[in-house]
Amino acid sequence: MIIKDIETMEDIAEQARKRADKDFKENTKNINFTLRGNNKYYYANQCKMFADFITKNGYPYIDKEDIIKDGVSFNKYSINIGYSQYNRDLKRFNSKEEMLGFVIGYNEATRNF
Repeated sequence: MIIKDIETMEDIAEQARKRADKDFKENTKNINFTLRGNNKYYYANQCKMFADFITKNGYPYIDKEDIIKDGVSFNKYSINIGYSQYNRDLKRFNSKEEMLGFVIGYNEATRNF
């Protein structure tokens, strides 16, 4: 009985890992640098939340139509409207850690919208 319960728990954990990896792959489609470590799933989700929010609501000086048309990309030192770091800057940063901190803070500030 205990062995069966352990096997069931292992199956559930494996399904959760597969689902998390699938979500991670989807969430990193517009991230143009490598996310590593224990927080990579969290950071990928935060970037997706940020992109979804500004696509829906726009950004202070960029029309949401432009964002919808060109998309959002996350690069090591910038967030851009378009697919790469050479497209229109939404915001520039000194490091990817600074960029991720901005994204997380922006998401927290806009959570109730």
